[in-house]
Amino acid sequence: MALHRRLVLRTLRTAHTFCQSRGVELEIRFAGDNASEMQHWLGDSWPCRPQCKGDLGQRMAGTFEDSFREGSPSTVIIGSDCPSLTPEILLEAFESLRTESAVFGPATDGGYYLIGLNRPRPEIFQDIVWGTETVLTRSVEILNRFGVTPRMLPDLDDIDRPEDVPRWSGLVEPEEADLKSVTVVIPALNEAAHLAATLAAVNRGSPREVVVVDGGSTDATWELAQGAGATVIRSAPGRSRQMNAGAARATGNTLLFLHADTLVPEHWPDAVQATIERPFVVAGAFAFRIAGTFPGSRWVEWTTNCRSRCFQSPYGDQGLFIRRSLFESMGGFAALPILEDYEFVLRLRKLGRIVTARVPIATSGRRWNRLGVFRTTLINQAVIVGFHLGIRPLHLASWYRRSASS
Repeated sequence: MALHRRLVLRTLRTAHTFCQSRGVELEIRFAGDNASEMQHWLGDSWPCRPQCKGDLGQRMAGTFEDSFREGSPSTVIIGSDCPSLTPEILLEAFESLRTESAVFGPATDGGYYLIGLNRPRPEIFQDIVWGTETVLTRSVEILNRFGVTPRMLPDLDDIDRPEDVPRWSGLVEPEEADLKSVTVVIPALNEAAHLAATLAAVNRGSPREVVVVDGGSTDATWELAQGAGATVIRSAPGRSRQMNAGAARATGNTLLFLHADTLVPEHWPDAVQATIERPFVVAGAFAFRIAGTFPGSRWVEWTTNCRSRCFQSPYGDQGLFIRRSLFESMGGFAALPILEDYEFVLRLRKLGRIVTARVPIATSGRRWNRLGVFRTTLINQAVIVGFHLGIRPLHLASWYRRSASS
């Protein structure tokens, strides 16, 4: 399952890169889940539709039928198990369909990783024994009977069996070795008052990219993010969903999840790399500091840093960072309306060490200023206790919002 998640996300990034550059529509066809679950995992940027019923051939035939009925002049279907697929191969497939009726991307095991058509051809998907080494040969024979000679793309390996895993490792491990390549993911909702300062601090570290995931802001959040050079995408509101959407777009090898009202320290990439490269470390966070002072602020900082270091339990307002490969393998943040960072850290602690860097991050003190230290702490701890008692997260989130706003 972990490998499948990583293959899907790699394929999705490849396809998105091509489609964005060429104005081609990208659609996800899934089996075994529902659209809401898929969009929580992958984001709202791409249409997600269930596959048709039946075997693999019937599902592909149904996808082509839908696409051509909806007006597509040419359609390409790709699997998610071919990590060597590139945007250049996808371009060649679409260019081939300008003059050819069909195009295949042959897999070295006898199947195919890509099929493209410029008109419906349901006959290709009939009388095929799927999952065997004769799939491509049989498909070509059927087309030849109808006078069609398909264009062939380069042969590529796909990942179907345990013995194929070394090919996957040999491909991705060199690519992912550079942990200085950081994508910063910032979920935001009406954060215009704070976002400009947050992005200015982030950009001083020259990350690979900054992805701001907007949950439907009605202020200038979107414009501010774009003006600061960030990639901005839309998402349904919900911090876990927004962060997953940003991670699905990420191309950096390290992910830093940052709140929109939080300022990273100077030279923050050095702290991230030094922490995450330590032996047995699976993730890290910055030390906690509150921007500004108020009665009890130093106590809040001290207790938070003690908890973070002694119990390896940082929260999201400390800037969580992790290797992208591990985040993808874990399936991202759970579909929770509250405590998504807490639940994620609980899972991380089972895999290795979570280290709190010495350099502090500065988060806004607006919650404590509005409600007071005692009340804010009491509400936070009550929510955590309720989570461990098994109270439904929706009920906890509703109670939290009422308590924090009254």
